[in-house]
Amino acid sequence: MPETEPWEYSLYIPNDPRAVTVCRRTLRLVLALHHLGHLTDVAELLATELVTNAVRHTKGPAALRVRWSGSGVLRIGAWDADPSPPEPPRPFERAVEREEGRGLALVRACADVWGWQPLAREGNRGKYVWCELGRTA
Repeated sequence: MPETEPWEYSLYIPNDPRAVTVCRRTLRLVLALHHLGHLTDVAELLATELVTNAVRHTKGPAALRVRWSGSGVLRIGAWDADPSPPEPPRPFERAVEREEGRGLALVRACADVWGWQPLAREGNRGKYVWCELGRTA
């Protein structure tokens, strides 16, 4: 049974494509430990797309953030040091025809809700792209 207490994890990663696999495996373990295995497949897909975008389209470090609300909402997000907004997702039907540029289209299609926000802290700038599972939009 899923936990009713909220929790949050952050995994800071270097700008290295191999870090995407580390994030995916870490997320799988976190969800299993918190009895949220039923969300694993979709959560892994979403996290992979968000972290891949952070690593592929920026030059600095990144982070995977996972938060359970305690009331049934799982938020998955990727932080990166580039404050530029993400490219708007293409319509899903057009995005699946291409090898690149379909990440946010998959996120939009599979998540209940998604978004992004610019971040600034102690002179550092960046953005946070997130999505949620377990909520109706």
